[in-house]
Amino acid sequence: MDKFRALLVFSKVADLGGFAAAARNLNMSPPAVTRTISMLERDLGIRLFVRTTRSVMLTESGRRFLEDAKRILVDLEQAENAAVGTYSEPKGLLNLTSSVLFGKLFITPILADFLERYPKIEARTLYVDRVVNVIDEGVDVGVRIGPLADSSLMAVRCGSVRQVVFAAPEYLERAGEPERPEDLNGHVLINSQPLSPSGQWQFDQLGKPKLVRVHPRVSMNTNDAVIEMALRGQGLARLLSYQIAPYLADGRLSAVLSDFEPAPAPVHIVHHEGRMVSAKVCAFVEFAASRLKREAALEY
Repeated sequence: MDKFRALLVFSKVADLGGFAAAARNLNMSPPAVTRTISMLERDLGIRLFVRTTRSVMLTESGRRFLEDAKRILVDLEQAENAAVGTYSEPKGLLNLTSSVLFGKLFITPILADFLERYPKIEARTLYVDRVVNVIDEGVDVGVRIGPLADSSLMAVRCGSVRQVVFAAPEYLERAGEPERPEDLNGHVLINSQPLSPSGQWQFDQLGKPKLVRVHPRVSMNTNDAVIEMALRGQGLARLLSYQIAPYLADGRLSAVLSDFEPAPAPVHIVHHEGRMVSAKVCAFVEFAASRLKREAALEY
């Protein structure tokens, strides 16, 4: 049995959740996929999947083996790419991820210029307000804001951002400016679900973290909507500094409670490739990092 082929088939079945879907993806017949998985299970002496008439699910042993299988497949792809010279010229499909607003403000303009410089690169973006597992979701390069929980990722720091409470000047004229975090619940609040899904806003008081449970009048699932509501004078909101930097600069929004802001959060570009970084990843990381490090909105 071709072990590398078997690992590829196994990985596709796991990722796509079925034998038929994997067969279509790999241009194989469903019986051939089934035989390959059966032979792999026999050689390993373990069951990789629990099969029912409606679903195919990984066993616990299968989940552990999937991590190793994907690492082996990545190593093989890197070795093949190195042999044919992929590392000498940036080309191929580049998968990128960041939060929605960061992608709109920074990554999209950077990507447009990057594609002009490297005509053999194609790109796919995943802009979502959640933490993306770059390995499991097939992402080459991502932007992470905040401490890095996954130490296996390669990271380049590009700046930092603050958590800012803000409102339109007309709201502050009408309702007054809060002096302490405890004053927030005497105000109309607009909550960003991506930033504060638990309904708690974090502050720093006398060098110690302080969580304030807020009772927002409205909770919104996109940060663009939070900004729009605040611009209309509908209350106090809280976002990251880069997201509202243009509005603070032109006076349409004003920051409050600045003395109670938590420590700035780092901004990193991350990728999971190791010692043999592909040309497309290496080129984009260098290109994007150079641009992001010059962004005034990330210089906190």
